[in-house]
This record gives sequence, structure tokens and C-alpha cells, in this order.
Amino acid sequence: MKTYRTKLAPGGRIVVPAALRKAMGLEVGDEILMRLEGGEARLYTREQAIRRAQELVRRYVPEGESLVDELLEDRRREVEQEEAEAAESAAWQAKHKAAQ
Repeated sequence: MKTYRTKLAPGGRIVVPAALRKAMGLEVGDEILMRLEGGEARLYTREQAIRRAQELVRRYVPEGESLVDELLEDRRREVEQEEAEAAESAAWQAKHKAAQ
């Protein structure tokens, strides 16, 4: 692992050395994310952050299981419950309105 040296310029600007930009696949205008980790500044791309998040999630999701499918099924059950509660409420209101 090679270490690169750069200086902090006015306004807090730093120049990312060309070799590092090339290794990271960075071009002028690309967005770079920075995180302070253990007292060190870490640079990474949005794509790298997404890949890291996906890898972390994969550790906890069994092979062949889909979180999207689970979420959709949960939402379907919630909708069914909400519709049943709304129907019960409407029936109760109709019953009590008729009794008046």
C-alpha cells in the first residue's frame, strides 16, 4: 500500500494525487465521500459506499432470501389490516347512525 503526500491548501482544499485518482477511477467533477474513521480521513466513491453497504447487509441475509419480497409481503399484510379496520369502523358508524 503506497502512501501519498499532499498539502492542505487555503480553504481546506487538498489535491488528490493523479495516481490515486486513477486507482480509484476518479475524474474531474466526480463526487467523493469522506469519513473520519479512527482519526483518519477515508476517501471513497458513492459506488464504493453502496457496495460496502450491500456487503454488510449480505452478512445477515440468508442466501436466496429477498428483503424486497419480505418488505412487500409485510406491506400487503399491513394494507389488509388497515382495510379491515376501516371496514369495521364504517360498519360501526353506520350501525350507530341508524340507531339514532
